[in-house]
Amino acid sequence: MADILDGITADSYDRSYGDRELLRRIRPLFAAKGATVVLIALAVVGAAVAGAAFPLLVADIVDNAARESVGDAVLPLTGAALGTGLVAWLLTFFQQRAVGVLVGDVVLEMRRRAFEAVLRQDMAFHDDQASGSVASRITADTQAFATLATLTLGLVGQVLMIGLLLVAMFVINVPLALVTAVTAALIVLVSLGFRWVSRRASQQQQRSLAQINAYVQETLRGIAVARNFQREESTHAGLVEVNQRWFRATVKLNRLFSGIFPLLLTLTGLGTVGVVVLGGNLLTDGSVTAGEWSLFLEALMLFWFPLTSIASFWNQFQQGLAASERIFALVDLEPAVQQSDARPVPRLDGTVEFRGVDFGYRADKPVLTGLDLKIDSGETVALVGHTGAGKSSIIRLITRAYEFGGGELLVDGQDIRTLDLDAYKGHLGIVPQAPFLFTGTVGENIGFGRAGATPEEILAAARSVAGGDWLDVLPEGIDTPVNEGGGTLSAGQRQLIVLARVMLGNPSMLILDEATASVDPLTEAQVQEGLDAVSAGRTTVVVAHRLPTVRKADRILVVDGGRIVEQGTHDALLAAGGRYAELYDHYFRHQALDFQAAEEDADAVRR
Repeated sequence: MADILDGITADSYDRSYGDRELLRRIRPLFAAKGATVVLIALAVVGAAVAGAAFPLLVADIVDNAARESVGDAVLPLTGAALGTGLVAWLLTFFQQRAVGVLVGDVVLEMRRRAFEAVLRQDMAFHDDQASGSVASRITADTQAFATLATLTLGLVGQVLMIGLLLVAMFVINVPLALVTAVTAALIVLVSLGFRWVSRRASQQQQRSLAQINAYVQETLRGIAVARNFQREESTHAGLVEVNQRWFRATVKLNRLFSGIFPLLLTLTGLGTVGVVVLGGNLLTDGSVTAGEWSLFLEALMLFWFPLTSIASFWNQFQQGLAASERIFALVDLEPAVQQSDARPVPRLDGTVEFRGVDFGYRADKPVLTGLDLKIDSGETVALVGHTGAGKSSIIRLITRAYEFGGGELLVDGQDIRTLDLDAYKGHLGIVPQAPFLFTGTVGENIGFGRAGATPEEILAAARSVAGGDWLDVLPEGIDTPVNEGGGTLSAGQRQLIVLARVMLGNPSMLILDEATASVDPLTEAQVQEGLDAVSAGRTTVVVAHRLPTVRKADRILVVDGGRIVEQGTHDALLAAGGRYAELYDHYFRHQALDFQAAEEDADAVRR
């Protein structure tokens, strides 16, 4: 199985934590639930004392029953043994119930922190990381940690019971106690030594599971593409491949554990033989009683379950520790975008200036080099150019989605890195090329534009976009249900909903990643009407692929190789016969007739 790790790699932000570091990070989560922890501790101690007292009472019962004159000792001892057994059961039951609540609360807190960590990451993180893999850390990994916590808390009481019994056994007979203690110590040492081997295997299994989650989520989101191109078979083959990685990692982990149990059973068997032989000799010469001998034999059986649990549950232990590493790696990840200050951001005028800005998605592959650009307040600027020219990179820097290298980026004369980031983003209205809608209603999706907006404000925002006529076409108007992604609506309807969402937020600046690129000409005219309403009086920066957007811009910037190579109005640039004229001939000229026809159709509909 030399290829066991093939294809199973750590994410770029993964980190390794030592056991002490993990415990240091985990301890405060439980300390925050102090009252519950104290009650569990009392129940654990009580159950351990009762559990240790039970075999001691049974040993006394055996000794009293072996005497010629039993008297009345056996009956009270039997009642006491049954009583301690009942107390141990009740306390263990309470302990397990309380542990369930405690672990549930701790896991909820871990999921909250992990989810918050995902939300504070910049777009560089989300562009690089598969969403299914990230989701696996929040769901599957926290569940693995819950298993670790539950098993650990359950074993604490059993280990405490072993400690109490060992003390009593050393008081009764040192040689037999030493045989029992050495056997227990060997089992523990072998189990602890085994963790160094199993930790890495458990990490690989967790990573392979995350790959499965990522693949399934991505496939489901792109299921229409797979069906349209009849690629169901190859898509299934992809699942088989990632599933085989998980299978091989799981097989390796199981092989490791299948090798440890025979060794532990052998050690326990040798210890039992030692107690039987030595105890039999001691019983013959009267050094121990029959009850004491039975106590040591029973103790080995009592020790076997918790001690072997350390190994039998070591898979879950290691999975839980590996999972906690993955969770803390996500929680500890700092966003690439870092602010040097948090100045308050009042209503923006919308003046944007690039001064010698350098940027690249990779350090060795620059996209923007020494970019100089100024966008005036209230100006509508269209960015045009070939794919990869740097258009989207410019708007990503304005929205602070990515960190840039050298140079300065100023907004209203202030360094963008000194602004309160959340407040700054609250002044931006961003309309992507592919709008995304959440499960809910049309009104609820528009309401994402501003927290606390009233139904009347949401409806007013919807009516302000493209005259609001598009609402009348929806089956239930503003209350029309929307599924994930808005698949039941047309591309134009989804875009109009996003525009209404932006309008509700009343942003200072508008950033458009060509909001009409994926709609038909008739719908484009309607969406363009909505864009006109949203962008009125606001600084607007748009990545333009459609002629109507370009022609309406106050200034067109031709981007090539990460630089502004031409700028001006549509007519002036055409007359210059430069790069823009070439782009127009290749991409925009054929759109003119379509747009003209669409405007005529839209006018006819309005009439």
